[in-house]
Amino acid sequence: MPEDLFDKAVALLRKSRNAVALTGAGVSTESGIPDFRGKNGLWSRYDPIEYGTLGAFMADPKKVWRMLTSLLDVIDAEPNSGHKALAALEQQGLLSGIITQNIDSLHQKAGSKNVVEFHGAFNTFSCLSCGDSYDLAFVKNASLPPHCASCAALLKPDIIFYDERIPDKTLYQTEKMLASADLLLVAGTSCQVQPAAGIPFIVHNRGGRIIEINREPALNDIAAVSLEGNFTTVMEKLVARLA
Repeated sequence: MPEDLFDKAVALLRKSRNAVALTGAGVSTESGIPDFRGKNGLWSRYDPIEYGTLGAFMADPKKVWRMLTSLLDVIDAEPNSGHKALAALEQQGLLSGIITQNIDSLHQKAGSKNVVEFHGAFNTFSCLSCGDSYDLAFVKNASLPPHCASCAALLKPDIIFYDERIPDKTLYQTEKMLASADLLLVAGTSCQVQPAAGIPFIVHNRGGRIIEINREPALNDIAAVSLEGNFTTVMEKLVARLA
């Protein structure tokens, strides 16, 4: 990785008045959570149309919950040094917040405070009837599919299935975070899944700068800097330069 690219990224982060991060599956693979779309990911074993929609969940919850159980153990993963580096940037005032497409809540585990979980989170579950909320421990100890202890209705993970709209509250939080963003640090996402895929272009079209961190950069056309490599390696180096 050419040193001048790191120098440029560091300069952009120091100059920025309001930097925001957008993260995807690539930031969590080094914590042992496979990329759902990767070679050995969830969607290589399960058809996302057959298993990944709310329609499929409602039609046959037991079937979809059998797929979801494969996430119950990996979701207990620990944040890696890259997650911790993003939290450190926030603590130093160099990053105002994170918009993540991940459902693992590892940014919060690492210490990040201002996080928008664009696709929801897999550590809480809601009753589809009375709305009661349950944690991961309850679901792990329940018979599948899990049911509400209060009214016996079905529990749904607080994630966004493919055929669900992003909640208005999440869209509002995202727009509020992006409204004054002059720099977007894009890490670990190929920007293929809409509407999150449009976020870099929103910032770029408003005059903001883009720093991309990825094993296979996808934003060369709009990125001011593309840092090719593993998320943890690149973030550790960036934070060391900014210290």
